[in-house]
Amino acid sequence: MAYKRGLKLWSVNTDVYYEEAKKLYSQGVFDYIELYVVSNSLDTLVKWKDLNIPFIIHAPHFAHGFNLAKKEKEESNLAIYREVKQFADELDAQFIIFHGGIDGDIKETARQLASFNEPRALIENKPYKALPNKMGGEFCRGYNIDEIKLVKETAKCGFCLDFGHAICAANSIFDNTPHPNPLPQGAREQMIYEYCKKFLKFEPNMYHLTDLNDITSPYDSHLHLGTGELDFKQIFDMIPDESYITFETVKNSKEDLNDFIEDMEWLKNFQ
Repeated sequence: MAYKRGLKLWSVNTDVYYEEAKKLYSQGVFDYIELYVVSNSLDTLVKWKDLNIPFIIHAPHFAHGFNLAKKEKEESNLAIYREVKQFADELDAQFIIFHGGIDGDIKETARQLASFNEPRALIENKPYKALPNKMGGEFCRGYNIDEIKLVKETAKCGFCLDFGHAICAANSIFDNTPHPNPLPQGAREQMIYEYCKKFLKFEPNMYHLTDLNDITSPYDSHLHLGTGELDFKQIFDMIPDESYITFETVKNSKEDLNDFIEDMEWLKNFQ
């Protein structure tokens, strides 16, 4: 199997990671940058344009003031989207990834995203529970099949399948559903991978991938590949050849991207 491998960076990463990315791309370590656009960082765009590297753009999330699920945020959401669009236009990005927002209403998410009339838009599935003390809210929009379906149909957008998020959401659903006691061995594990497969009906345009430190947790952890509890054989069986996969693993160092190199080496087990 051959995949298009993506390095996740933020628009403000114009120092060490920028130079490392330039070097690693020249060495064939990855195929594109997924650039998370931090609000009010247009001054960095000229530097990213200097790289002769393909880009996918990720719009800001709630922590940087962008929340499509809240009607009262519509004006500021539009202003932030215009910055994101400028990044995508000038970097000739293939896709723009959006989160559904925190709390609020998924119908509002769908309405606002549709109002952008953005042909490159992808909606990304989320966990049900937002990270405590991280996102400023409790519940993520776009966590289940019905919410993603609504956004896709209303906004006429594509889809980014995040496996870690899907598994976290599956755990929230599992924990709130009655089950026989005791549970059959392996019942939860079987359910979470089957839940991931349900999202495949949306024909994802691309994928996000990390490992998880606790396969039963409702919270994402962004571990390096092979260091957690995920069954990657089952996951890679769901990903078609030549797919775009952004690896959203944590960065252990501010001085280099050696941990990302290790992730790419580990990936060869499945190629």
